[in-house]
Amino acid sequence: MAWLALIIAGLLEVVWAIGLKASEGFTRLWPSVVTLTAMSASFWLLAQAMKTIPVGTAYAIWVGIGVVGTFILGILYYGETLSLLRVLSVLLIVAGLVGLKLAG
Repeated sequence: MAWLALIIAGLLEVVWAIGLKASEGFTRLWPSVVTLTAMSASFWLLAQAMKTIPVGTAYAIWVGIGVVGTFILGILYYGETLSLLRVLSVLLIVAGLVGLKLAG
């Protein structure tokens, strides 16, 4: 159950990161509401996951899901640059996350 909470927390991190961009510095109401709601839920779920998952692993997985998801959505929705070096860099992050999960 802790891993499910952690994965959902990571996905919500993607929502709030993209929402933060969409809120335009919290000047747009609904994107700001979505961002703050996703942020709160993400932190709460992360805290629940940390009850049983080691803090370093939980935090790295949470951030990693956020980084990879935000990277992908930034390319798809905001036209951010897609280059070989950026993709390889994100793949290194994913390899690190897999390594953390396998290490326990």
